[in-house]
Amino acid sequence: MIKIKRLFKSFQYAFRGIIKIFREEQNLRVQSVLAIVVIFLAIFFRVSRIEWALLVVSIGLVLLMEIANSAVERVTDVLKPRINTYVKEIKDIAAAGVMLASLIAVIIGLIVFLPYF
Repeated sequence: MIKIKRLFKSFQYAFRGIIKIFREEQNLRVQSVLAIVVIFLAIFFRVSRIEWALLVVSIGLVLLMEIANSAVERVTDVLKPRINTYVKEIKDIAAAGVMLASLIAVIIGLIVFLPYF
């Protein structure tokens, strides 16, 4: 059976995490502003439902990868000092995931919006 008090605690922890990462990660703030711009463009151009779905998934992918990247950075900092070469490689790989997600989002954005221009 679902325990409502426990469920609300879980949501509280999640929102606290969102607020913390939004305050501390500049890239997440930039990506969020760009996501808002994309949403306004989609409203302005009245994109189709399929185009909306692609844009929402793209935005979500980028934001989720940025959050995962930040979590990986924090974990590696706790486990090993910053000078460790494996830590650097792990952080670089996580950052590559964010970059790839961002590139995919840009490509989808171009596919969706170029016909409107």
